[in-house]
Amino acid sequence: MRRLGNERNPRNLPNPRNLRSLRWGRAAAIAVTVLCVGYAPIAMTELWSYASPGAPAPGQWLLSHTVSPSYVADALATRLGPYRHSLGPLLVHTVLGGALMLLGPLQLWSAVRRRIRLHRVLGIVFAVTVYASMAGAAVYLARTAPADAFSGPAFWVVLATILVGTVLSTTFGILAALTGFPDLHQRWLLLCYGYLMTAPLLRLEWGVLPLVLPGKPVTEINRVALMHLGSVVTFGALLASRALDRRTTVRGVAGTWCPPAVLIASQLVGAAGLVWLARSFAGWGSEGRRMLLAYLIPFLLTYAVIVVRQRRTTGWAREEWRLHLAFLSLAPAFSAVAAPAFEHGMRLDGRTALIAGVGIGCGMLAFAATAVVSLRVLYARESEKRQRRVASGLPSSAVTL
Repeated sequence: MRRLGNERNPRNLPNPRNLRSLRWGRAAAIAVTVLCVGYAPIAMTELWSYASPGAPAPGQWLLSHTVSPSYVADALATRLGPYRHSLGPLLVHTVLGGALMLLGPLQLWSAVRRRIRLHRVLGIVFAVTVYASMAGAAVYLARTAPADAFSGPAFWVVLATILVGTVLSTTFGILAALTGFPDLHQRWLLLCYGYLMTAPLLRLEWGVLPLVLPGKPVTEINRVALMHLGSVVTFGALLASRALDRRTTVRGVAGTWCPPAVLIASQLVGAAGLVWLARSFAGWGSEGRRMLLAYLIPFLLTYAVIVVRQRRTTGWAREEWRLHLAFLSLAPAFSAVAAPAFEHGMRLDGRTALIAGVGIGCGMLAFAATAVVSLRVLYARESEKRQRRVASGLPSSAVTL
């Protein structure tokens, strides 16, 4: 990936107004790199103890000392059967997943991006590793009944959705690179890495949330984390995309695909969905209110930031922010529709179906937003080609070699 400069300023001359955002961007990149590098050995050794009792397990050791040994022992006891049933594929998934934690930052840092050949080689390695790691996860999910998954069917649904989203975003990123769209390649691969970041962030929450929810087992911590992981990682991918794209215009892009009427309608529909979700969670009592807060706080913070950014920016940046705002606004409505579908289609109880619907809402709508942004760019490029053909006296449908 490379930083995309202003098409009116191809030399990317520094703008003093952007220095603060650049510093924040570097700090965020360093923080993500530290998290990924620290998590890589934990991911690679996570399941060794299932294959060979007593094998090194730094993640379990760290969690035992930050929370309690019983906290870890309870989690391990529920995983012995399902994990051993698919231990080979899971080892492939976790070991290669740890490797992805190292490959991702290498691709992002500017020192690597300036070396095109190295970037391409690492990109091929990254893509192959993603496909192989996700194949291991797919075998595990296919062999494991939703009820036997860690934290139950809702967790199984979210894992399956992340798997599909990771594979598709990697594939679309490769296609964008091969067809000459580095900006779209960058967006899809950042979204892919956002999905991958759910793993280290979940482990981080295993250690942090017990401070807020003392006495809760890992299975309950997982359910709380599902309420917001999707919005957090996809928002991070969006911030990274916008930080790396400093263009004010994109060739062929004119007007907007998200006029005020569309933006207002999406927010009204989303607000209705949010009311439905709030009422559903409120019916659970204190547990439901806790789950609702775990969803609302990150969602509303994300919403507020995107609202501010789309108002303060112009041109291409504003168009992309607006498209993502429209789809984020629709996420609660999507979850409100998905919950009854899971309840009846998978025969889940109402609470589990609601958790599953909320767990995938923001992640899937961010994928949809990225797809629409990609279509926006593709359509603009084709429109520009047609205009050039007409200007040169050729029919707009003529094929150029």
